[in-house]
Amino acid sequence: MAQPSVVDTLLWLCETPSFIGEEAALCAAVSERLARLPLALPIRRYGDSIVVPVSRGTGGPRVALAGHLDVVRTEHEGVPRIEGDRLYGPGAADMKSGLAAMIDLVEHDLERVSRSCDLTLVFYAREEGPFAENELGVVLAEDPELSQVELAVCLEPSDNRLSLGASGSIHATLVFEGKTSHSARPWQGENAIHKAGALLVELGALGPREVLLDGLLYRSVYSITLAQGGRSRNIVPDRFELNLNHRFSPDRTLEEAQADVEALVAGRARIEWRDLSPAAPPHASHPLVRRLVEAGVHGVEPKQAWTDVARFAQLGVAAVNFGPGDNAQAHQRNESTSIAGLVEGRAILLRWLGALGTQG
Repeated sequence: MAQPSVVDTLLWLCETPSFIGEEAALCAAVSERLARLPLALPIRRYGDSIVVPVSRGTGGPRVALAGHLDVVRTEHEGVPRIEGDRLYGPGAADMKSGLAAMIDLVEHDLERVSRSCDLTLVFYAREEGPFAENELGVVLAEDPELSQVELAVCLEPSDNRLSLGASGSIHATLVFEGKTSHSARPWQGENAIHKAGALLVELGALGPREVLLDGLLYRSVYSITLAQGGRSRNIVPDRFELNLNHRFSPDRTLEEAQADVEALVAGRARIEWRDLSPAAPPHASHPLVRRLVEAGVHGVEPKQAWTDVARFAQLGVAAVNFGPGDNAQAHQRNESTSIAGLVEGRAILLRWLGALGTQG
């Protein structure tokens, strides 16, 4: 039996390195490949990101499929390859499996999707780094058509489950300041590490804040993920820094979440905001989301993490997460994804897109 074309496409994507910050070659290759198709409009490029207008004037809804070109730099043994039901390669799950589904759909089912909806594909760079460096922000700011999209689907790996919404994320450095002294005479100084003790105890005892949105449970949590301080083994430290990561539910705005951090710290440390990513609502009742559920997704769940659906939400565009990649394989050594899952995810997307031109 011949191998499905979407598998060949994923292997092709994995064979072109695209570690974060090094997406130019893959961006050019994808652009050249898709430019051969009878697209509605020319491909538009922004840095190492492209917008591909597939179909226009269908009378159906305007939808976008979006995926990031970059992958994290992890260890891999051997070249991209297929072993049984697994395809191994950098980014195979996160998220070149999603990119493969996007490309294969328009290469082999362009006529079907072009009859049912106005479809746009978005391939963008630098998602795996800081919020401010993610090129999707540039694309959404500079491409006027994307603000008119009715629903965007981010093809993050989700095991063909529909992950709704996104938790917001704040990284803040908490700076505790004291005064140095010899550790034999600590009363002559002020220990900055000790000053953090009460807050650390509070954080250790703080449980999640839970909220139900559209019937889905989201949790707001706080975690200290890094700590740095001290000058020497025999010096009382005058500075201690903690990285506080706050993941907050979609019922909170970014500004409200920052206020929650300030209330928790309560003036005991200076706060330096490092990375601020807003949350996104679930949109479970959106008509196009319901149609996607009907297309055969493996389940519906809240997204207890941040994804780029939040960027679309800032633009006023409803967005959801759905992708064929294996979620547990993201960022793993010798990353791989299920071929059967890839083929099925592509089929789910085709059923959804192909039915959008019908009444439902």
